[in-house]
Order: sequence, then structure tokens, then C-alpha cells
Amino acid sequence: MNLNKINRKMNYLCVLYMSLIVGLLGLQSCNSQTDKEKKPNIIFFFTDDQAYDTQKDYGNPNTKTPNLDVLAQNGVVFKRNYNTTAICMASRANVMTGLYEYKTGCNFDHGPLKTKQWSTSYPILLKEAGYRVGFAGKFGFSVSDTDEGWGEEGEVAKKDFDFWGGSPGQTSYKTIENKSMAKYAQEYPHSSRSYGAATIDFINESVKSNEPFCMSVFFKAPHKPAEPDPVFDTVYKNTVFRKLPNYGREAGKHLAEQSRMGRQYPRFVDWGYDKDETYQEELRKYNQLIYGVDYSIGMVLEQLKKLNIDDNTIIIFSSDNGYFNGSHGLGSKVLPYEEGARTPLIIVDPRYTKIHKGSSTTSITGNVDITATILDFAGINIPSIYDGKSLRPVLDNPNTRIRASLPIIQVWGPKATHCLTVMDAQYKYVFWYYEDKEKGIHPTEELFDIVNDPYEMVNLAKQDDHKDQLNTMRNLYDEQLKHWKNEGVQYHGYDKYTSIFKREISK
Repeated sequence: MNLNKINRKMNYLCVLYMSLIVGLLGLQSCNSQTDKEKKPNIIFFFTDDQAYDTQKDYGNPNTKTPNLDVLAQNGVVFKRNYNTTAICMASRANVMTGLYEYKTGCNFDHGPLKTKQWSTSYPILLKEAGYRVGFAGKFGFSVSDTDEGWGEEGEVAKKDFDFWGGSPGQTSYKTIENKSMAKYAQEYPHSSRSYGAATIDFINESVKSNEPFCMSVFFKAPHKPAEPDPVFDTVYKNTVFRKLPNYGREAGKHLAEQSRMGRQYPRFVDWGYDKDETYQEELRKYNQLIYGVDYSIGMVLEQLKKLNIDDNTIIIFSSDNGYFNGSHGLGSKVLPYEEGARTPLIIVDPRYTKIHKGSSTTSITGNVDITATILDFAGINIPSIYDGKSLRPVLDNPNTRIRASLPIIQVWGPKATHCLTVMDAQYKYVFWYYEDKEKGIHPTEELFDIVNDPYEMVNLAKQDDHKDQLNTMRNLYDEQLKHWKNEGVQYHGYDKYTSIFKREISK
């Protein structure tokens, strides 16, 4: 062979070899960048009416929640998390949009969420950022620019999800009665386990399509009617549940008269909390429903491990409001006292090397913060209109305080029970505006030291040695009301509250 031809061939082979090396290095670099920028998956479990003290990690020795216990061991438990409105429709609109109720304009007595607020909800923003988004369970509110749509919760919003297992209204514990979930009914006749199965299907589809995903699982449990899964009938068969130190009507006599003027007061008797036998029966069914949720969560956690994606999947667990279960002689929720408004919150991020696994925090947080946290995890800018703040700094350091104060808004049901509340790291201030001079009911202030009096047994508002703190909380309250006036919606009746809630008690 001609020497020139040999040289040309050798040069060609050298160039080809170098091109292959460069290409392989480029591919390795590309893969490294892909791994580095890989977006985390997110699963948000949300229960309905779950009191904060229904897990061992919140101090209850009687409950059994093995999978939630695992989450607590691997993440951070938020001990002072509150719903800024403690009723399902408003709370669900809060948690989807990151906005306080007076900015969503959404609650049973007021109206649906408008499309403007829905457009900046976390499912919409995640989908725009390339996430596959899914939903199963009780959606809980309507999206409409008119006052129509009641009883059709989720019917407008479902088109914005890649996977839909939601149902309107209160949904049913019978899977077969939830149209979008009917295909799971034979194997999982109780809805709690069916939501676990649906979540697994969504995860499998997302992995197959190689897309990051966010699944929102909004359980009906443990909302009444108390219809727990019979599969778990033996779990609490012989359990005797404790009663909190503020149990019973004697423990509620010091509270404002307005607090006894809603349905929460008669439900203490109507639902059997007043008698030990029926109290234990109610608590067994209530906690059995939560056990069913725990089992469903376990189904999902097992599938994440099976697919080897558990190390890149963030888990968030919380509830839409608390539950009194007899505290202060009350049943249900809605009111701003601890058992009604405070809820569990656990966040697990397996990627976080700095996270204090198994730790807890007393940093004050709210349901609107969950929204901002989800977006932060996904690398999405948090809209400036949000009231919520990302909780990721608390995962770095449980002593971090992300906010100075937080409101609890109550403008649902009888007017006498309407009130505005503001909290800081230690104190809670409640202003009850309602007045009926003929009945001797006047505007009332309440001040509680939540750190030293977590069961709210002493109203400090009239104690001379707490005047300075009372004035501090009054100022925080006035600032919150000003925020309402400046940023609240001017429809659905929310504008009137900036006058109604104006304090008329002199300093």
C-alpha cells in the first residue's frame, strides 16, 4: 500500500478515535448534568379533619400510625402548624393557591375560587414547569368566575391534571360511589386504600414516561360519617383513649361566649363526647379511619422503594383542619383554638444532606406555606402574591423562624362565631366582634400563652401583668387587618370584614 495512503488512513483513524473519546466525555458530562438537575418527585398526602395529637410524634401514646412514624423518623415534624382557615373548602383553596382566605374569596358561605387565583396554584405552575401532575380524593372547592359550580368541585380543575381520581362534594368512603375511582372498588372497596392504589398507578405511568411528578392525595378520612375500613376492625378493639387536659365543658367556661354559639357546642353531646362509653367508641372509629390512611401511605412508600425512586421523592403530610374531639366541650372544627385549627405536618426530603432527620420544630407555620414549599422544592419561583413562605430553611435548621405571625380567619357559619385571630411564636390573640346587648354579649378579646398554656386554659387578656404583650398582639392584629384591607378581594362579601373586625375595645 502507498505510504501516503497509509498515513491518511492512520490520520483518519486517529481523528475518529478522538471524536469518539470527546463524544463519550460529552455524554458523561451530559448525564452528570442531567443527574444534577434532576427534579424531585413530590407526593402530598392531605387528610380531612385530623387533629394534631393523633400520632405518637405529637404526644399521643394510644395511636398506631406505623408509616407516619417512619416519615417522622426520616423527616421533620412541625409541632405548631395551623390552617389559616379551619374548614375544608377554604383550607383546600388556601393550600392549593398559597393565599389566605380573604385573597382566595373562597368558602362555603361566600363563593368559588376564581380562575385568576387558580392560574397561580401549585398544580398549574408545576405542570407549566414540566411536571406530570395528578390528583385523587376530595377536591373540595369549585373553580368558577361566576357563583355557579356548587356541588361540582373539581369539575373545572380536573382538565389541568394529567391523572384524575377526584370526586365532587364530600365524596364517599365507598369506592364504588366515587365515579373516577370505581375501577378500584372490587379490590379496594374502602376509599382510603383505593387512593393508595390510584397513586401507585400514577407513579408507574410517570416513571414509564420519564417525567418528574407531583401527586396530591386528598383523603376523605377521618371526616364524618365515621365509616372506617372493616379490614382494620381489630386495630383499636381494646384501646382506651386518653382525654386531653382541656376535655369537657367545664374546661370551656372561661372562653368567649361567642365560641359556644355555633354547631361546635351542641356537637359535644350530639356526637357522644360527653359520655365515656360513646367517647371511646367515637375515638376508636376516628383513629381507625386514620389507620386506614396510614396503611394507604404505606402502600405508596413500598412502591417508591420497589421502583428505586424513594431517594428522589419528597413526601409531605398534613390535614385540612384539626378536630376538637371534646376539648373545651366542643365537637368539629372551625374555631381558632388549638384543637380546631392546629394540624400535623411532616416533611421528608431524602435528598437533603443537611436535614435533621427525626427532629421536630416549634417554628410557627401555616397551610399556605405548604404551597410555597412545593414550588421551592421544584425549583419554581414563588409568586409574589403568595402569603405562604417556603419551609425549606426549617429543614436545614429546625430552630429557623420563617414568619413573625400568622392569622386564623373564621368567617363561616353563624355570625356570632366569626372572628379574626393572630399568633406569634408564643401568643395567640382572638378578637370576637359580635355583640348582642340584650343577651349581654359584647366584643371580646382573648390572649393565650401557647408555649406555657398549650391547652388554652387561661385567658390573659384582662391580666395586668400581660398588658404589654396584649398591646403587642393588638398591633399584630391591626397589621393583619390592614393587609386584608389592602390585598383582600372586593367580592363575595370579604370587603365588609375590614370594618366588622376593627377593634372597638379601648387600650
